[in-house]
Amino acid sequence: MKRGRFAPTPSGDMHLGNAKIALLSWLQMRAAGGVFVLRIEDIDIQRSRPEITERILADLRWLGLDWDEGPGASEASGPYLQSQRTGLYEEALAKLAADGRLYPCFCSRAELLAVAGAPHGLSSEGVPYPGTCRSLSPEERERRARHKEPSLRFAIGPEAVSFVDGIAGPQVFPPGSGGDFVVRRADRMFSYQLAVTVDDALMGITDVLRGDDLLDSTPRQLHLYAALGLTPPAFAHAPLILGEDGRRLAKRHGDLGISSLRAAGTKPETVIGWLAYISGLLDDPVAVTAKELIPGFRLDRISHEPFMLTEAMVRRLLPGVSPS
Repeated sequence: MKRGRFAPTPSGDMHLGNAKIALLSWLQMRAAGGVFVLRIEDIDIQRSRPEITERILADLRWLGLDWDEGPGASEASGPYLQSQRTGLYEEALAKLAADGRLYPCFCSRAELLAVAGAPHGLSSEGVPYPGTCRSLSPEERERRARHKEPSLRFAIGPEAVSFVDGIAGPQVFPPGSGGDFVVRRADRMFSYQLAVTVDDALMGITDVLRGDDLLDSTPRQLHLYAALGLTPPAFAHAPLILGEDGRRLAKRHGDLGISSLRAAGTKPETVIGWLAYISGLLDDPVAVTAKELIPGFRLDRISHEPFMLTEAMVRRLLPGVSPS
């Protein structure tokens, strides 16, 4: 049976961009007769807020997006809060360390930015790591550790990574893409890459549908799946909703949070129909329930282009909501 998930981070209220991914992930599982899992990625304790988690749950219910496993539902594969799963991440780190795939890194972000220079630039995954600390001797590592707490990096192998994305199509990443990456920060917080890999595998997730801002993180996760002897899911990366500034939708673009839409009196069917329209699932932004979209859902119908949200569109499609 197919198993998909939506995994929001409770550091900010859910906005239209998050809701688009939640809707598509939900539709993928409901159309396949699968299991939809809700996982809360609150591993960053300093930024995560329990009250935001509660608002996310309320927003999903308001949109008509129920879940089979997760907070308030079955806990067959739980716990569903990352903050309660740290022991599982420790076990994964221990296996990687035993296999010689980890090494301490003493580089600061400022140092990496200085090394990267203009030709490298920054992707959503940050600066490609040049391997500075990979070849340090045991003696040098011990000396540096006396003065600075290191992060832990995963040493990627020499192989290229390729996979077929359910929306973006065939993807090929050359050997060494992005460089060795952090799996535990110097403050001992586990990285997204490690946590999401362990969680999806142990929860039996077969299909991951998420925003295409995470497309270039997929090779790193596939390296981890292989190193940990885990089976990776099928991936599908959907285009984002952008603001008029060309950047992905966020708080800076105004009152476009789902909670704000609810408070403004917008009907959930209006939001669902509009999200389906910009995703390529409807020819016109008509009001519709999420359940009504299930029979016609297919991955190949999802638009491959990002959608730029203008102020005029907000006023026409979502009256009563301030776009800025």
